[in-house]
Amino acid sequence: MAKKLEVWQRGPLPGISPLMQPVGHALLQAREELHVYMQDFPAELLWVRPLGMASVGFHLQHLSGVLDRVFTYARAERLTPWQFEQLEEEGKDSAAGYSVDNLVERFNKQVDLALQQLERTDDATLPDFRGIGRAGLPSTVGGLLFHAAEHTMRHLGQLMVTAAVVRAKVL
Repeated sequence: MAKKLEVWQRGPLPGISPLMQPVGHALLQAREELHVYMQDFPAELLWVRPLGMASVGFHLQHLSGVLDRVFTYARAERLTPWQFEQLEEEGKDSAAGYSVDNLVERFNKQVDLALQQLERTDDATLPDFRGIGRAGLPSTVGGLLFHAAEHTMRHLGQLMVTAAVVRAKVL
């Protein structure tokens, strides 16, 4: 059986400019890998923090939350009260209890929204200033979008290691 090509090796993503292709490729690659690692992941392990490290549940929430927040800043918008609530909740289960599927689907939706925004992003705006947070820390549209991609891949790697560790302790 031939090994499946990584997303970036499959060619350009329709509707996304050549400058934003790496961002789109990284987000889609992260989604594919997340699905593999979360397949049959036990919900009772979502909040386990091996050696005090962040839990798989935290990483799932954080992956979605950061994409949402960083893409909001790239649009030159302020965070909403709901986004602040989501930020505060990262690392905690909901009162009703999250399922793995809930958290994976939240990430899927956020990737879809990010891809839609990439399609609408004019390359001419990439060097435009964007302030981050209340302090207005300096960045650009391009800087934020690329950071979202690299941040997603970094936390995906952490999630994959944590998932393997907590599964190994149980199995």
